[in-house]
Amino acid sequence: MQIQTDQIEKKLYDYQLQDLNTIFSFLEEAPEDVNLLYQLPTGGGKTVVFSEIAKRFIANTQKKVVVLTHRIELSVQTSRMLSGFGVKNMIINSEIKELRDQNNFMCFVAMVETLNNRLQEEMIELNNVGLVIIDEAHYNSFRKLFKYFEKSIILGVTATPLSSNIKLPMKDNYSKLIVGESIESLIKKKFLANANMYSYDVSLRSLKLGISGDYTVKSSDELYGNQSMLAKLLNAYEEIAKGTKTLIFNNGINTSRYVYETFKKAGYPIKHLDNKNTATERRQILEWFSETKDAILTSVSILTTGFDEPTVETIILNRATRSLTLYFQMIGRGSRILQNKTDFTVVDMGNNTSRFGMWDAPIDWQEIFHFPDFFLENIKNDEDIEREFVYTMPPELKAEFANSTQIDFDVKAEYKKVFAQGLKSKTVLERSIEQHAQICVENSEDVFDARILAKKLKEEISYRVRQYSYCIMNNTKNYKEWLEEDYERKLRLNISQKFASRM
Repeated sequence: MQIQTDQIEKKLYDYQLQDLNTIFSFLEEAPEDVNLLYQLPTGGGKTVVFSEIAKRFIANTQKKVVVLTHRIELSVQTSRMLSGFGVKNMIINSEIKELRDQNNFMCFVAMVETLNNRLQEEMIELNNVGLVIIDEAHYNSFRKLFKYFEKSIILGVTATPLSSNIKLPMKDNYSKLIVGESIESLIKKKFLANANMYSYDVSLRSLKLGISGDYTVKSSDELYGNQSMLAKLLNAYEEIAKGTKTLIFNNGINTSRYVYETFKKAGYPIKHLDNKNTATERRQILEWFSETKDAILTSVSILTTGFDEPTVETIILNRATRSLTLYFQMIGRGSRILQNKTDFTVVDMGNNTSRFGMWDAPIDWQEIFHFPDFFLENIKNDEDIEREFVYTMPPELKAEFANSTQIDFDVKAEYKKVFAQGLKSKTVLERSIEQHAQICVENSEDVFDARILAKKLKEEISYRVRQYSYCIMNNTKNYKEWLEEDYERKLRLNISQKFASRM
């Protein structure tokens, strides 16, 4: 049995008080069995708000409050926060096998699975419960408990009022949504740090969607675990985040381990964390991360909730996701503000910003809550995102072509020209190869240097081939791969011919 009684003074901010009053005003006029949903961004203080709600509800009604969480870490944190508000509470965890005498407590914090099992076994009695607060309410595991609290008010709390299961929309279980302060407003009022966001264009054509509606771990591991993507990640870190405390999110354990090996080999302080680590290992790793100035922590999605480390300076999304909730949760880990921290950095390696928009952009949560199908159907697909890519040569690579006056080549514009002239479409690639060969020769002393330069153009070649394939309406993976190989071979040949003609 865990009982939290230590009390520390807690004070609500103006926007939290405003939301609190809105919630109580609604509850005063609503029936006693209403289901209400409250949205507030990650870092906005949801736990603070519902702890004060619990305190006032108990004082006003003399009825009990149950707070439900989906992870043990959240249960402990929530219990501690409630105690800080003077709410004496008890955690119902796996150690609690039976609970009959409960008159000493007006508030209980419970793991959803544990409480469900005990209630099914009829080993726990919870009488006179007037309010059930559900933290991270977008998870669907809580629904199974609703039948035990049919005469209670249900208050769901979440940063993203969008169900984790597209077949079970939240509007089916909650009659009203109250929207709190926006991310943009919290940044302006200095409650959240400002995100400086950087995106790297990544071709996601090899990713596959699973039954959950998100990308599979297997296909993510294959893409993000390859040497090219690992090199791209390391380069992104060195360009933007070097020397900052960095949290890297991956979709698969294998990818996270590859990331760990890559950064360790490069001499950076890094540790890997996944759900297979013991509680002791997890605590030691998180302590190291907290205490080490320029630490890098690579993990899978286990740190998206129940983890608070305000000193994080950089978030790297080394994965793609189609989950709006996960997108906000990952970035939110870096949004805590400190006296010497008003900004943080986000590096997106999964086209997530293109898919969902900027983290602090206005978002209509009421529309998403009421019409989730419409929102989900209109998430940009990867092909549309790729079509909008505009390749920009990195400055350090651009510097290697300093002798050339023209290093850009517009495939779409060239295609229109070629089409108007009645020439074969492949003329576009021939002209592109010619231009690439020319700039390689202009900036090299011999054929060997030029070929080394040509290899560095691999990403731009891939981009040009992709643009060309869109123009001719042949966008199959095999065809593009063949075109890239053919392009690289012809480029090497063209470079050799140019040096031979010099001789």
